Amino acid sequence: MSTGDVTVLRSPRRRRDATLLSIGLFVALAAAMLPAFSVIAPGSWVAGAAGLSAAVLAAGLGVRLARLPALAASLVEVVVWVVVLTAMFGRPTALLGLIPTPATVASVPGLLDAAAEEIRVGVAPVSAATGLSFLLVAAFGALAIVLDHVVLTARMPLLAGVGLVAVSLIPTIAIPSDVDVWSFVVLAAALLFLLRIDTRARVQADPVARRPRTPRRVGASATALGVAAVAVIVAVVATPLLPQPGLRFASGGTGGVGTTINPNLELGNDLRQPRDVDVLSVRTTAPSAPYLRAVTLSSFDGSVWQPDSSDTVPVRDDAPVFDPLVVDGEIAVADWTTDIDVDQLDSPWLPVPYPASTVTGLQGDWLGMPQNRTVVSRSGSTRDQVYEVQSTVARPTLEQIRARPVGGGNLGDAVRTLPANVPAIIGDTAREVTAGTQNPYDALIALQTWFRSSEFRYSLDAPVDSGFDGAGLDAVADFLQVRAGYCVHYASAFAVMARTLDMPSRIVVGYLPGSATGTPSDGRTTFVVSSSQLHAWPEVYFEGIGWVPFEPTNSLGVPTNFASSSPNGASNAPATPQQDAATPGAQPSTAPSQDGRVDVGDQDGVGTGAGAGRGAAWVPAALAGLLVVLLAATPAVVRLVVRRRRLHAARAGDAVAAWTALREDAVDLGIPSPAAESPRAFAARLIADHGADADALDLLRAALEQVSYAGDAIDPSAGAGLADAVDRTRVTLAAAASRPRRLGARLAPRSLLVRPGAASAEREPVGR
Repeated sequence: MSTGDVTVLRSPRRRRDATLLSIGLFVALAAAMLPAFSVIAPGSWVAGAAGLSAAVLAAGLGVRLARLPALAASLVEVVVWVVVLTAMFGRPTALLGLIPTPATVASVPGLLDAAAEEIRVGVAPVSAATGLSFLLVAAFGALAIVLDHVVLTARMPLLAGVGLVAVSLIPTIAIPSDVDVWSFVVLAAALLFLLRIDTRARVQADPVARRPRTPRRVGASATALGVAAVAVIVAVVATPLLPQPGLRFASGGTGGVGTTINPNLELGNDLRQPRDVDVLSVRTTAPSAPYLRAVTLSSFDGSVWQPDSSDTVPVRDDAPVFDPLVVDGEIAVADWTTDIDVDQLDSPWLPVPYPASTVTGLQGDWLGMPQNRTVVSRSGSTRDQVYEVQSTVARPTLEQIRARPVGGGNLGDAVRTLPANVPAIIGDTAREVTAGTQNPYDALIALQTWFRSSEFRYSLDAPVDSGFDGAGLDAVADFLQVRAGYCVHYASAFAVMARTLDMPSRIVVGYLPGSATGTPSDGRTTFVVSSSQLHAWPEVYFEGIGWVPFEPTNSLGVPTNFASSSPNGASNAPATPQQDAATPGAQPSTAPSQDGRVDVGDQDGVGTGAGAGRGAAWVPAALAGLLVVLLAATPAVVRLVVRRRRLHAARAGDAVAAWTALREDAVDLGIPSPAAESPRAFAARLIADHGADADALDLLRAALEQVSYAGDAIDPSAGAGLADAVDRTRVTLAAAASRPRRLGARLAPRSLLVRPGAASAEREPVGR
């Protein structure tokens, strides 16, 4: 805290206040860390982050208690940060296990790359390995250094509170979920504690404010404490009771210029986008456009479906990504080639037809998951990728699939497991709908037909209006009663009901077949896929065939059917969402529209056509530019508001407010304003060194001394003179300052971060 802070810490009470501020800051950091557990699973990184933060804050406090300059506190904290991180993550290459060597520094990029890969391919809550643990521990330690400076050096705990609240909200924004009430309460209490201690320290350090405690002042403190407590209670108790804002659902990602696929704990959140854009185009040798899968979700805990996370293999152009499809010998297969050109899709999950065997033409590092034949980016994105996919599709006849049992010993428990508390309506309805069927396939077709019947309707709004938007067991139970929803509800209900019938199932997130455009080239038609065609569907595993997709979503997609090999057999159209007929002449079942979905005008607010986004491509750039301008102007606007409030108080006869406004103007212009300097000496220096208006300064100084030492209040009628004196002094100070300093005082006023009397206000800024 430099000279000013040394003065503060000379008394035992000031030392105690500094200690309490450090402790309060540590508690606030810990509270801000708690919401991260919804994204990053607790592990050794928690102890590392807490330990490093405590070490940094303790080092800074020790330096201040030793009455060393504020710069020394920051330097010591950085040294502690480096040494502790080295001891945790770089010990093998460090000198004495503590001092980093060039080899230790060289290992940092590798740790960061590993952390980026964990974040990119991980499934929340991610189990942090070494790379991600290093990133988290280092980030919280660095945050402790910054906030220690803000709270104890710059004496701005409110600004630190804004940063901590922002950090605590990041996990909730990344994965929408309920707010962690206890962490919010602890964080709020810690921030209020910091504000209280800092305010008390200011009062004791200010000769103007240091007055005997009166009943009125004690009552004001009690009132402030009561208001703070009521605010926290209202936020915790009343906020959940407020009506939730209505959400509009579409089948896209984040919107804007492009779209994305972000599978997380709330599958419905992957399908939301305010408008429709073209995301990719497809050309295929298959008889019809295929469904494209991006993510497979197998694990279900009763609340959420979680994306698969399994062993991966590198994707290379010179070798197949996945082993050949294994089916029983009598099952026919067909080989298709699909070319995909990605436009406005920015995602680490690559859309591919199923079951893919070879993927070529990709730029960057990509990984394949043999468990589900999906492809994920290691360090790149799907945007502007042009690639070719070879796929081998099983084409059983109706008789063959009816004869196959479901399941298999090598599938694992994830695709079978259900919680113990499955609502009775789910299992009872599944058994009722499938009663009388003779084999698993017929039972699944009965479920699919029931969902696609007139008993159900497709709706984007009904789940929100009825309060069951989601994919958990409770949402499925409500959906079966309301019988209106969109693909997430149909897919989850189908998959859960299949599991109640002892059938292994999973959910796939991907895209419906696109819309045909133009004239076929080289015998292949180009299909355009839009963001509103992001979709979810279930799959069930049949022995000797593999995973078979079904399409239960009412009025969307192509329902699964297989043709009979017998001329007198069933004549149902032989198509599945990703498999065509077993016989060349078969045609798929009629869908509501040629692109596999009903017209957007018939759906509850799906969005506008894909072409609508192209004409307004300039809007995001314009909004981004406007945002940059607003952010750049924010400090100047805030400073203007603060100054006007000071002058308003000065016009009412507040001499302290007038003097504070003067000192803040000086700080903005880079003029030192140390706490140890008396008002008389400060005024004399401004006149002698900076050409300030002597009459105006004499008026301000005399008014301050009258209030501070004589205890006499200023006549309110003299307030206009005080405000005018502040303005005159500012004009003369600005006239004597250089142009860069005048510009800086307007656009980036230092007084917002550097308070008069703080350590950094005792010296001129560097480079201005």
